[in-house]
Amino acid sequence: MKDSVVKANWAAINRQINSPAGFRILMWIFVATAIAFSAVPLLRYFRGGSTHDYEQWYDTGKRVLAGGEIFFFRSGKYDFMYPPPCALFLAGASVLGQGALILVLVAINSAAWFYSARWAALLAAGERSVASAWLYLIPSLLVIVYIWSSYHLGQPNLVLLALMLGAFVALRANREISAGALIAVAAAIKAFPVIAVIYLVYRRYWKAAASLVVVLIFLLFVLPAPLRGFDRTRRDFEKWGAGMLKYNVAAIAQRPMRSYTWKNQSLVGVANRLLRDVDADAASAPHKAVYVNLANLKFPTVNGIIIAVALALGILFIAVMPQRGRRTGESDAIEFALVVLMMLMVTPFAFGYFFSWLMLPFATVTQRVLAGKGAGLLQWSLSALALLALGLPFPRAAQLYGNTFFAGLLLFNGLALELLHFNQRSQQT
Repeated sequence: MKDSVVKANWAAINRQINSPAGFRILMWIFVATAIAFSAVPLLRYFRGGSTHDYEQWYDTGKRVLAGGEIFFFRSGKYDFMYPPPCALFLAGASVLGQGALILVLVAINSAAWFYSARWAALLAAGERSVASAWLYLIPSLLVIVYIWSSYHLGQPNLVLLALMLGAFVALRANREISAGALIAVAAAIKAFPVIAVIYLVYRRYWKAAASLVVVLIFLLFVLPAPLRGFDRTRRDFEKWGAGMLKYNVAAIAQRPMRSYTWKNQSLVGVANRLLRDVDADAASAPHKAVYVNLANLKFPTVNGIIIAVALALGILFIAVMPQRGRRTGESDAIEFALVVLMMLMVTPFAFGYFFSWLMLPFATVTQRVLAGKGAGLLQWSLSALALLALGLPFPRAAQLYGNTFFAGLLLFNGLALELLHFNQRSQQT
């Protein structure tokens, strides 16, 4: 009796949320939330409070417009750490002042959130339309803390997510040149999306890989030339590369106080603080050293373990990928979600706001559960959510031990097994 009542209530709720009125209400909730998130950094600015990274973006844009240096040392590190084209993008938004720049960036963030939710749902559904509003609501709700962080700090990771998901949508529609161009724009803003070229080459998306390389070269060396000149454009890239493309026992790139601390949830960050005797809270003030290492291995040994784990993830991914002739929209959704998770885990830096990228994996899980196909996947996902939830009451303690990284790893394993089961079922039919 109780089961029938629960099923009836669920059916009624499902009908309401998936009705046209339900979709409209969901849209209004999104608009209200985006406005609220956007208002906070603007209010802080007008009240003279901290604007976090927005101030740095404004200062960088002004320096570009004034013909100044983009990359220079301050307090032992680069003040601006992103690829040179990112500074060029900020220059135009800086013309009207810092308040206008903040308004432009939060508006772009809101558009990126909208399209990320839309394209994540579209990819997860595996079709050209999305019938269930749950595919919009649940994934955004599960990563809402990371979405808020992007607005709060002024970080572009929601924009990067929208560009990556747009690229996946383009790949599914056989628009490889557009897909490569979108990934190139993402890599020009923040370098790590360039990792996706490995996937494009392995899947023989030759046009997409070529498009990525050509567009990225254009953004790095041709686009800035009219404003910076060819020689200065080349020097900008060399200075950025010399400062950012390095990794040693003390730091990654230009983050000596953040590289191996609890805020970095990448494989590199977690492995170094759990397997070496490094300060896991070096950036705190007032400072007291914190150590969470379970072993005290040498730096080369830790790097060997990092490479082994990354290779194991890659081999597992390749092992479960369906052959080209057996690919469907359903399998592509899982495959693209695995690509996103691998990128999050193997990038040298993965701070909290990076994990808004979990929107696609969670959309894929939601679709599988709604379709009645994800019993095993649901268990992996609930375990991942439990780990992520530890970051709410214990934000520092949980992340010291890599709760966000290990949550991503659980999702990766669950989705890999789901794709393996999909392959087995498709071979039987």
